[in-house]
Amino acid sequence: MATGFFTDTTLCIGCKACEVACKQWNQLPADNYEFTGMSYDNTAALGSTTWRHVAFIEQFGDGAAPHASSHANGATVIAETLDVRAAAATKRAVEGAAERLGGLDLAVNNAGVSSMKPVVDLTEDDWNFNMDINAKGVFLSCQAEVREFQRRNTRGAIVNTASMAGKKAAPLLAHYSASKFAVIGFTQALALEVGSHGIRVNAVCPGYVRTSMQEREVQWEAQLRGITPDDVIADYLRAIPLGRMEEPEDVARVVVFLLSDRAAYMTGQAINVTGGSIMF
Repeated sequence: MATGFFTDTTLCIGCKACEVACKQWNQLPADNYEFTGMSYDNTAALGSTTWRHVAFIEQFGDGAAPHASSHANGATVIAETLDVRAAAATKRAVEGAAERLGGLDLAVNNAGVSSMKPVVDLTEDDWNFNMDINAKGVFLSCQAEVREFQRRNTRGAIVNTASMAGKKAAPLLAHYSASKFAVIGFTQALALEVGSHGIRVNAVCPGYVRTSMQEREVQWEAQLRGITPDDVIADYLRAIPLGRMEEPEDVARVVVFLLSDRAAYMTGQAINVTGGSIMF
């Protein structure tokens, strides 16, 4: 039986990664997978997911959220809150999840945010918000996960969500790009440190993904550039050789592959899932 810890699991990429994992691995009789996670919103999107055993769903955020337990599709779903910027709370969340599930084998660190401004207009708060959640949150989550892997002598696998903007800088997103470059560098350094323990650490670099975050970014970019949202989308499509916007499932399938034994000889990689928008 394998257990996993997902962050930001109820919307978009995180939710689809859970769904793809469950649909794929539940078809394999020899494998039983359990997932924990912290989400940005709520647990409603999990209703269609077929969980094998226990799912521990936590919500990322600063505000209060219900602490509740429910049973659906044979799973126990527990909703809590977690701020991934808080070291002690993240440590408790990972350790508590491993204790409840009887171990920890897999982790997906997907919690992230964005905002958009020219560099000359950025505030320290803008910078800190992106860096603290996107970069520091990945660091703290990975640190707690690796400690748990090592404590239990587990050959674990971690996937961090970076971005196409972590390989190719984007105007109006300097602070976001910096945070995602940091995720890739951190992922590679950690992979070097823990490879001898049999722990694999990789990242995915999504492109123009059809998510609520992108919807906000399209509006911001249109306003900042003085064009329409449709013009922004048209620019995106012109940059994608495959000619369509990316869906969360496109990323989720790669995340699940990187967690699986099929990627057993892959570590320290930052895998593009961009429809060809970047090729390096």
